[in-house]
Amino acid sequence: MDADSCPRACRELILKRAGKQGLTAVFAANRPIPGISGENTVMEICVSGEGAADDRIVELAGPEDLVITRDIPLASRLVDKGIAVLDDRGRSYTAENIRERLSMRNFMVDLAESGLGMERNAVYGKKELKSFADAFDRALAHLSKP
Repeated sequence: MDADSCPRACRELILKRAGKQGLTAVFAANRPIPGISGENTVMEICVSGEGAADDRIVELAGPEDLVITRDIPLASRLVDKGIAVLDDRGRSYTAENIRERLSMRNFMVDLAESGLGMERNAVYGKKELKSFADAFDRALAHLSKP
C-alpha cells in the first residue's frame, strides 16, 4: 500500500482483512504512519526524495500482489508490470483504463497549474469505505484463485 495518502479507515480495513486471511500487508511511506502494526504487517520506511516511496513499491510488487494507491502515475507503472491495482475508493486500474485515467490526471494537473483547477471533495466516508472493501475482497478472491 502507498500509505502516505491513504485514509486511516482504509488502512485499518486492510490490516483487519490481512490479519484474518494470514496475508502480509506492506505499507510504504517516507515516514512512519501511526497505527500500522501487527502480525504479517510491514511498515517500509523509504528514503526521502521525490518518488522514492513509489520506486520502492514498484520494486517490491510482484504479479501475485495487490497494490492500493491513489497515485495514478504509480498505478500506471504497476499496471505496466502486470500488477493488480486499486485506489482507496475501490476503483480498479487496468491495462484497459490506465492511459485514459493518466491522461485525465495530467489534464487536471495542467488546469491547476494554470489557476483553473477544480475544487476536489476529499470526503472519505462510509460509502467510499464500503466501495473499497467490496473491491478489495473481490480482488483478493481473484488473486487467490489457482
